[in-house]
Amino acid sequence: MNTTLFSRWLPAVEQTSILRKTALGVAGLAFVGGAVAGPAVAAQAAPEHAGSPVSQSVMADKGDKGKADKGKGDKGKPSRDRLVPRGVQGSQSRIDVSGERSDNVKAIVKATKKAGLGERAAVIAVGTSLQESKLENLGHLGDRNDHDSLGLFQQRPSSGWGSPDQITDPEYSTTAFLKGLKQVDGWQEMPLTDAAQKVQVSAFPDAYAQWEDQAADLVANTWNNS
Repeated sequence: MNTTLFSRWLPAVEQTSILRKTALGVAGLAFVGGAVAGPAVAAQAAPEHAGSPVSQSVMADKGDKGKADKGKGDKGKPSRDRLVPRGVQGSQSRIDVSGERSDNVKAIVKATKKAGLGERAAVIAVGTSLQESKLENLGHLGDRNDHDSLGLFQQRPSSGWGSPDQITDPEYSTTAFLKGLKQVDGWQEMPLTDAAQKVQVSAFPDAYAQWEDQAADLVANTWNNS
């Protein structure tokens, strides 16, 4: 086990293992198990995107942060080309986002900005959470639970994402997701579903694509208010 790699970006845990992730149906919380790697393993899921030097990751982060306040569109909102540089793929889904869901969007955007990343990272994170939990900070759901998956991103304590309390904290879980994302070479220019899949390693890799349009709208409406 490469504990050096693991401790570099998620020091709260000591080991990772292959995990199974949740894929939620559009109509509701219909849980379907899918194999997923833990945080360190996910970063190495595909050879062409694995093993990026730390210096490259840091440079990408700085470059993204430097552009975070540029490219504003009408009424001060981030421009569409920054939010969705590759356009959306396939048919799109939408759900009502109010109350707790709206608060969680704000929490994801705030955590993304705190991590020094730009609007595109926030779109990927929000889109991933739309697929995994419908933007609800889920606790254990009994028979409907996919093993011990919890929180906005359905991360598993047993697979090295953190303790249950940490994973169900929106800032922590978002930061953990973003740390995995930053290990993916070229994530800034990837379609959302590809970037999310590199981190989540879901059994349903194309499911994230349906949320890109709504995720972009949510980030556009939240970015300058978080």
